[in-house]
Amino acid sequence: MRYSQQREAIRDIVCGTRLHPTADWVYNKAKKIIPNISLGTVYRNLKRLEEEGEINTIYDGNIVRYDWNKDPHDHLKCKVCGDLIDVQLFDDNIRETVLKKYKFEVDDVEMTIIGTCHKHT
Repeated sequence: MRYSQQREAIRDIVCGTRLHPTADWVYNKAKKIIPNISLGTVYRNLKRLEEEGEINTIYDGNIVRYDWNKDPHDHLKCKVCGDLIDVQLFDDNIRETVLKKYKFEVDDVEMTIIGTCHKHT
């Protein structure tokens, strides 16, 4: 992949947060670094970073979010503030259970548990 200052800045923005940012969030941060960057450029570079395995894309309902954490993990989602929190809940036995019970070969498991985070309890 050819070097791009814009792509590097966008990667640094996504990798520099514990949040799971949207393209708009990344765009607002990128404008502070590269004032003439366009939202289209941000979208194209996020897609390219995903294709190159630099970041992951998370589909949160109809919202697309980006994640620097490429290790297998699950999420807790706060129904009040919408925060996504990385957690390690995956139990490899779930693949075997699903295969035995439903005769369904599992390729990947993505789990999101919805509730209320500590900020709202």
